Amino acid sequence: MSYSKSFPRTLSGSTYPQWEEIFLTEEEEREAEESCREENKHLMVQCVDDAKELMQQKGLKDYQSDLIVLAKTLFDKRASHAVYWKERRAKEKFDRLSQHGNSQ
Repeated sequence: MSYSKSFPRTLSGSTYPQWEEIFLTEEEEREAEESCREENKHLMVQCVDDAKELMQQKGLKDYQSDLIVLAKTLFDKRASHAVYWKERRAKEKFDRLSQHGNSQ
């Protein structure tokens, strides 16, 4: 089942928006997931580097398990979820379609 997200479209003369559901193709969904995966790998490398730096700054022992726990904590705080990437892709598609006056 493909990913979908609803966005409000403002209509002139109406105080209520019309909700439009945007569907991602399988390819668009895969691209969003791959972007998320690549960004998460990049973030994890940054988090490991940051954790190592923090441990050195604070004079903590350089145990790998502690380093990974700290890196994971940083990663959990920073990491984006796949749903965010899919929502962003759907919003881009909605905005593109809105500019052209089309629906899906």
